[in-house]
Amino acid sequence: MKARDALLRAAAQFLRAHPDELMRVLRNAMGLRFGVPIAGLRYLASQGGDGGPKDVEIDPRPPGLRIGATVDLMGTAVRAVTILYIERIRMSAEELRLEVRLEGTKMTVLGDGESPVAALIKSGALDLTKSGNLAAHLPGLSRLLGESSGNRLVIDLMKHPALGKNRVARRVLGLVSSFVTVHGVESDEGHVDVVMRAFPRGVGGAARAVRDHLFTDGPPWIRGMLPGRGGSSEPRRGY
Repeated sequence: MKARDALLRAAAQFLRAHPDELMRVLRNAMGLRFGVPIAGLRYLASQGGDGGPKDVEIDPRPPGLRIGATVDLMGTAVRAVTILYIERIRMSAEELRLEVRLEGTKMTVLGDGESPVAALIKSGALDLTKSGNLAAHLPGLSRLLGESSGNRLVIDLMKHPALGKNRVARRVLGLVSSFVTVHGVESDEGHVDVVMRAFPRGVGGAARAVRDHLFTDGPPWIRGMLPGRGGSSEPRRGY
């Protein structure tokens, strides 16, 4: 509750200081775009709890973002910097999948670390062009990864129990993704814009999603008014 109230206060302060953001939101909505101020991302990053990344920096590198943070890498304090490109987002009742690419990744050991990881970084033996391979060994992240390799990471948030085992969340994702889906993510000097696309599976697909996810346990007469799983919206003929 406190975190939510703090976020709402920060959002209100930001809008008071940047009233032009409201007009930008309205313009973007007409084009099915949703913009997030990079300043807002910096604020959220600064609210991380103990054990998370520290001293997070987020700067635009259109169409990506340059991200720097101090992290604990297997017991070694490291300053990591990379440029993040979000190449694809796939959303449905079965998956919430982010495909990202990391470029120009650099790591610097902080202090006098003498661990094996510190030795690898200092010697240059750690191949940072293969960040996807490295991420597979990070605690807490490895269980969410799909077929990550090279500098490409595939993160499936449905592998997290809070989403994957939550029936309501899966229904909501299935319903929403039938009406609108993410077409692309890009940045400019002040914002990260999420570009949306309406009715990715057509109006009939949206109607079937309403049937399957909203009226699964509803009255039969309502379900009968909506297209079936087979995709046909034609009425049944009686004989």
